[in-house]
Amino acid sequence: MSMSARSAVTDHSTHRAGSDTAGRHPEPSGAAVSPPRGVTANPRVSQWLAIHGDGTVHVFSGKAELGQGILTALGQIAADELGVAPHRVLVLAATTASGPDQGFTAGSMSVADSEALRMACAEARALFLREAAARLGVDADEMVVADGILRDRDGTCKTSYWDLAACVDLDREILGLASSRPVAGRAVVGTSAARVDLPDKLTGRPRFIHDLSLPGRLAGRVVRPPSPAARLLEVDPAPVERLPGVVAVVRDGDFLGVVAETETGAERAAAALRQACRWREEDSLPPEESMQAVLRGAETETTVVRDDGAGPGPAATRGSGVESAATTAPDDTADTAGTTDRTDGETPVAAASMSATYTRGFLAHASIAPSCGAALWDEGGLTVWSHSQGVHPLRRAIAQAAGVDVATVTVHHVEGAGAYGHNGADDAAYDAVLLARAVPGRPVHVVWSRADELTWSPLGSAMVADVAADLAPDGRLLSWSYDVWSYGHTARPGYAGSPGLLAAAHTERPHPLPPSADPALAGGGGTGRNAVPLYVIPRRSIRAHRALTTPIRTSALRTLGAYLNVFAIESFIDEIAAAAGRDALEYRLAHLTDPRAREVLDRAARAAGWPGRPAEDGVALGIGFARYKDRGAYCAVVAEVEAVHDIRVRRLTIAVDVGRVVNPDGVANQIEGGAVQSTSWTLKEQVRFDRTRITSDDWESYPILRFTEVPEVVVEVIDRPDEPSVGSGEAAQGPTAAAIGNAVAAAVGVRVRDLPITAERVVAAMDD
Repeated sequence: MSMSARSAVTDHSTHRAGSDTAGRHPEPSGAAVSPPRGVTANPRVSQWLAIHGDGTVHVFSGKAELGQGILTALGQIAADELGVAPHRVLVLAATTASGPDQGFTAGSMSVADSEALRMACAEARALFLREAAARLGVDADEMVVADGILRDRDGTCKTSYWDLAACVDLDREILGLASSRPVAGRAVVGTSAARVDLPDKLTGRPRFIHDLSLPGRLAGRVVRPPSPAARLLEVDPAPVERLPGVVAVVRDGDFLGVVAETETGAERAAAALRQACRWREEDSLPPEESMQAVLRGAETETTVVRDDGAGPGPAATRGSGVESAATTAPDDTADTAGTTDRTDGETPVAAASMSATYTRGFLAHASIAPSCGAALWDEGGLTVWSHSQGVHPLRRAIAQAAGVDVATVTVHHVEGAGAYGHNGADDAAYDAVLLARAVPGRPVHVVWSRADELTWSPLGSAMVADVAADLAPDGRLLSWSYDVWSYGHTARPGYAGSPGLLAAAHTERPHPLPPSADPALAGGGGTGRNAVPLYVIPRRSIRAHRALTTPIRTSALRTLGAYLNVFAIESFIDEIAAAAGRDALEYRLAHLTDPRAREVLDRAARAAGWPGRPAEDGVALGIGFARYKDRGAYCAVVAEVEAVHDIRVRRLTIAVDVGRVVNPDGVANQIEGGAVQSTSWTLKEQVRFDRTRITSDDWESYPILRFTEVPEVVVEVIDRPDEPSVGSGEAAQGPTAAAIGNAVAAAVGVRVRDLPITAERVVAAMDD
């Protein structure tokens, strides 16, 4: 955690007791438990872990370490379930060579998906206990385990995992008959175990893919087209091939690249090759200043996210060419949010109506380090190293694009910097594949340029949302109409039958990039993610309109549509409260019945000193709240903002409820990181483009929050050991944006509804 952040943990356990790793471990109960999806796809114990005679446990995971600390959390879960000390557990990096296929590490689902690992470890423990009991001649129900030592209750008969490692076969199905360790007996989960990845990162030891040192390594660079619609007319590779240290110049259709002995040589060769090209360009991008109209006018797929009889409202009629898709949210959305679909008795006549529009531009991933990949073709097949969020899907996509048998492809995960969704990692990996094919037997290491990273990685979509509400005479909400327009939020490798890899779309036999789509609502949605307010409103009508074509490549960026949707909902709630003459916190609480939602709001507000206001002119507090995906983590944020000569976020006070906390410090880290990134999005970030190309290709044209601008962040983590764990990585972004926007409005007296909230937009709002 950075020095600007503080955190506290509150335990809401009803029966949690301290214990060491000793304790009774129930044998199979005889009643099978419905397996998590990870077990269904990877049903054998040996796919998840191995126990060795040297006193260590190796855990295999399909989840990628992206800087979120997942390797640490999974190690804690495994240690508790097996009954061993954490230092014995090594969680290995994801690889297709071994371990489970868990798809993508995305959507704040890694900890939730860890129930599969927990079940596998419980099964392994039961197998060892059964074997130990048989060898020792005791009843298995009387066996306990402490740091891998298996013994009877009085300790007279004992053995260990390590003694039995060669005898117990874990290559068997997970039957789901072994009881998981009770909450009260978990000694490691719930503690702030030290992050296993940080020592290397803090001391500069090689850990990132950029530091990867492979025998015989060559350096590769790709020369991109100057714009998305550009086509290569001619290129003369001869002068480049004669440069010192150049091993190969590769052309495949519009794909161009160089391979050299050194990084410096590859940079020089790429620059020379760029000068040797002639391209044909054309206008293919929409006018940046007209994105609202472009999105509203696009042919769309409309999803009915929620309809409680509020009617379409004025917003829903503005699109054109609408293809209706009567898809509704899962039935548990409102129930888990603690809302009420309808009120009993007659609905009061509306005394007032309000409406507003909120927007955001395209957002870049903007990782500090650019994307990177490595590949090697040899007699054993194709080996790839990538900081992808899904090594198994990438493996299949590479095999499809390269036209090889998937069984001959191996993908290893190596950590990269700042993975916030579908960035350029997969694309850089396939760049390396195409370049390495020209130099079989030697690995090629490809690093993207800053300009490539900011202009060719998939972007988070621009969005526009219209919201309208009817109010009772006392200001209470009676109806809510919400329409949001966006491009799709997912085009990950393998989507829609396409590899989805940038270079594969540029080759002589291309695999075009399909228009982005949205995850299903049951999976959290995309355009409609968090579009349903959690407040008690008798009638709600929420529609998500996804454009069917994508002029600018878009895909998953942290929170997908939730960032704009929460900003819009929470900003509008503040506007309604102000119009009704009500305190913003009190107004929210008056419309909330879910006790967990109410608690995070109350905790954050009290810690921030709400409802008091800072005494200084131009300084104010603002609040924002959401439950991620309407069924994940609850998060409330209070922002203290200074808006005098510029806009500066001084402090963010946050309360979060993620259910059972695996690692309190890890949760606080994730919430802090999400809040700081959201601060950058909210105040600074927006992709700029003209009719031909993206023009924000460096840190001057695409500014991000500087270290000197990072606010103090205080995080209070509410631990509920008896509730399922949910992810924290994407909980804070929407509430932080809303809290900042509401604080700016309170500080300057005008509302900015278009993100990012810049000083120029504040001045423009004042003029309006």
